[in-house]
Amino acid sequence: MVFGQVVIGPPGSGKTTYCNGMSQFLQLNGRKVAVVNLDPANDALPYECAVNIEDLIKLSDVMAEHSLGPNGGLVYCMDYLEKNFDWLESKLKPLLEDHYLLFDFPGQVELFFLHSNAKNMITRLVKKLDLRLTAVHLVDAHLCCDPGKYVSALLLSLTTMLHLELPHINVLSKIDLIEKYGKLAYNLEFYTDVQDLSYLQRNLDQDPRSTKYRKLTKELCDVIEDFGLVNFTTLDIQDKESVWNLVKLIDKSNGYIFASIQGSVVELSKIAAAPLDWDYYRTAAVQEKYMKDD
Repeated sequence: MVFGQVVIGPPGSGKTTYCNGMSQFLQLNGRKVAVVNLDPANDALPYECAVNIEDLIKLSDVMAEHSLGPNGGLVYCMDYLEKNFDWLESKLKPLLEDHYLLFDFPGQVELFFLHSNAKNMITRLVKKLDLRLTAVHLVDAHLCCDPGKYVSALLLSLTTMLHLELPHINVLSKIDLIEKYGKLAYNLEFYTDVQDLSYLQRNLDQDPRSTKYRKLTKELCDVIEDFGLVNFTTLDIQDKESVWNLVKLIDKSNGYIFASIQGSVVELSKIAAAPLDWDYYRTAAVQEKYMKDD
């Protein structure tokens, strides 16, 4: 049984930095980690990858040969990888015995809620290679400073969760820079727990650019709240305590913490149902550390 993470998120959300930092953290804690780069646009890797899609196909070659832009070229590369899944399978098989896998995916968000190639590959990895994967969806924390961008991030997170059908953790990355572009209107807990979005609509109504979209915004917020699936944890990849808190969430979601436990169903259920931390350490402590008081 092999465990791992599918690292996704918009461009600039910190996926490659996350894979680099997470791999180092896990290795220091005794896990044998293999990073799999599936982003053909990522030609400056800070980590040593066990599998690199550029050995199969290069985005620059695709763009030149087929006269495609970056987005179209990435879709083509993902289609090509799906059709050559045997190549990926052959590269992964030597790692399955004793490695923890980190999959670094491209940042083009349409790959994860419009196109099916990434989902099809992940499904085949789970079913054919018996991988236990958790989707780690990174969203830049500073988007919380703008109500419109935050609602967009919520909608993206929700659609990605529904499309991938994996255990899923949404992460506000770069939490140390959360107030780089302005102060938050509410406490951090409001944004991590996705509380009453009607308050955000009031903030949006104060922006003259958003008034004509008031009804659309309300309907989108209603959809997000009706599903009730989206919440966030926080991450500062340079803070080992922050990384450790996220690792505990991931290990619980993909079953890693249960792999070496011998016990009854009741005992395992108690572990599964137990909270990982007090709410103070999940939100209030983070707010005290990274956000300035008025």
